Amino acid sequence: MVGSAGNELRVGVDIGGTFTDLMMIGHSGQVEIGKVLTTPDPSRGVEEVLAQTLDRSGHAGASVRHLVHGTTLVTNAIIERKGARTALLTTSGFRDSIEIGREHRYELYDLNLEHPRPLVPRHLRFDVPERTLTDGTQTIELGEDYVARLVRELSGAGVEAVAICFLHSFTNPESEERARDVVKGEAPEMRVSLSSEIVPEIGEFERASTTIANVYVQPLVEDYLHGLRRRMERIGFEGQLFVMLSSGGVATLDTCVRFPIRLLESGPAAGALAAASVGTAMGRDSLLSFDMGGTTAKLSVVDGGEPLVTHDFEVDRRYRFKKGSGLPVKVPVIEMIEIGAGGGSIARVDSLGLLKVGPDSAGADPGPVCYARGGSSPTVTDADLVLGYLDPDYFLGGAMKLDVAAAEAAIARSIGDRLGMSVPEAAWGVHQVVNEAMANAARVHAVERGKNPRALPVVAFGGAGPVHGYGVAELLGSGELVLPYGAGVTSAMGLLVAPLAFDFVRSYYGRLDELDWGEVNGIFEEMERDGTDLLVESGAGPEEITHTRTADIRYVGQGHEIRVPIPDGTLAVEHRQSIYEEFDRVYRSLYGREGPPVGLEALTWRVVSRGPRPMPVEADRGNVTGDTEAARKGERPAYFPSEGGYVTTPVYDRYRLGSGSTMAGPAIIEERESTAIIGPGGLVTVDDRLNIVVSMGGGT
Repeated sequence: MVGSAGNELRVGVDIGGTFTDLMMIGHSGQVEIGKVLTTPDPSRGVEEVLAQTLDRSGHAGASVRHLVHGTTLVTNAIIERKGARTALLTTSGFRDSIEIGREHRYELYDLNLEHPRPLVPRHLRFDVPERTLTDGTQTIELGEDYVARLVRELSGAGVEAVAICFLHSFTNPESEERARDVVKGEAPEMRVSLSSEIVPEIGEFERASTTIANVYVQPLVEDYLHGLRRRMERIGFEGQLFVMLSSGGVATLDTCVRFPIRLLESGPAAGALAAASVGTAMGRDSLLSFDMGGTTAKLSVVDGGEPLVTHDFEVDRRYRFKKGSGLPVKVPVIEMIEIGAGGGSIARVDSLGLLKVGPDSAGADPGPVCYARGGSSPTVTDADLVLGYLDPDYFLGGAMKLDVAAAEAAIARSIGDRLGMSVPEAAWGVHQVVNEAMANAARVHAVERGKNPRALPVVAFGGAGPVHGYGVAELLGSGELVLPYGAGVTSAMGLLVAPLAFDFVRSYYGRLDELDWGEVNGIFEEMERDGTDLLVESGAGPEEITHTRTADIRYVGQGHEIRVPIPDGTLAVEHRQSIYEEFDRVYRSLYGREGPPVGLEALTWRVVSRGPRPMPVEADRGNVTGDTEAARKGERPAYFPSEGGYVTTPVYDRYRLGSGSTMAGPAIIEERESTAIIGPGGLVTVDDRLNIVVSMGGGT
């Protein structure tokens, strides 16, 4: 997958709420970047940005050998309830499990507590005669005649998809597989997902919720991906099309159509991967990834050169920061916090007279007021423009002119006049409120993962990330800010550094002192064999595939587990002590202390199978040198309250800043897709990979 020869090109395309970003890498290392407004049909935006970039660079569509795509289609479909009409077949007596859930009140004293609606309404949830025990023994055989009659009725009622989740099917999938055969025999067009295939893991509620979500979005994802493929072929693309998974790997279209729920956080995952790649190349294995686009800001912790991954995710939360308020999905997802703070986030004064920003966004249509596309509510981008941080004549490299007067009028009308503030003061308030919101979210996210945010360099990117990165890093007390080359489309770069990968899971409970190690070895061998087969089908060579093992382990009787690395090879009793020691190490890193002298028990065993990593993306240095003064393109007033307001600030051309360039803030550094704002006290150095590295004034 990762090699290229001759004129072969690798392309990454990431669809955001406001812009669709592209990065294209040639065999010689030359980087081409594209950015267009996201279209109502996202695949059309992909076609437009690829066609424009190919035309500008003089390449044909047939030159593209690998195209990797990131999308938020699955998340949006679940939130907006735009999936297939779905039914649930479950063990008799358990049809209401997905509504009962954990009986957990995520906000104890909220009298109007709201839980997310299940994707399958009660009248489409059905009890099926069958019963499997925890050890896999079947005490009640599947009522196949009942299932057949039921499916005929469902097909006649317009049901398009069926999720099958029987009790304890992760130990014995036979009843689910027989039920699928019956469904397909009666209604071949009906889509079916089995919990024993989607997430063969202990936890009936989460397993059912995940299986339902998978089949609910399957028709939409299949239609979208096949439509995208046709659009790419229309411009001459004949290569391989891959899609980013939420876990940070990439997979083929066939795999994604079978497991579409694995695309839940497809787009945001790419940004965290890109930040990790940038940090590793710089020798920073631990950092904070800060991705701010037009609609949201995504923050994630990178540790040991890899983004943290969770297997407990929620979608469609009623309260954004309240665990338990969303639909649980048991799939591997790069761990991040996402808040409604982007360039298009709308600013307003609430009923209490307080300035609020987001989470609602102007998006791409109509967009911020300054886009002159019909927007009337002031946004973060409007504020940044009024503050002098953005050049109205160089937005998207001059492809889009911004209307300063309209932005000033909107800020005055909606904020300044209501709060008795001047337009610059109101604009600064918007800028600072959104910085505070992002810094607070980052601080909580890092601390909850046992990290000191002051000790983490901040890697900022996205269309709005470099504008706000300095302010966020300053509020966090971080000592270093890193702005990658091509920061406006860094998420697209993340798509190009991701390997082919897939995660496998099996639940097998036992105390470490009593485990049947032969059973454990059999589980690992099966998962690694499945991983090898899947990746070979996707184009990886068997000798290139690696497997990483972990297990979910806890103290005996405890309600929560932690993920612990497990040694390779054949496991035996003598490995027990090393697993104990690894558990203690992970526990101390998370909680800062040793745990009690209690025995351990394992619940779930996991394998991540990976193909080879693509070569790192390096900027094309061209003829740039370290002459900072030669890169200076002018100056303009920019607002810095610590300097007394508007200050005449030098403006630099990002593409003429070579390795070794240095400057002191305040400064503005422009590239086509983003603008970097360096505050007073910041000291800039451009490293040998053309990253802008800012030593923060007052950082630790």
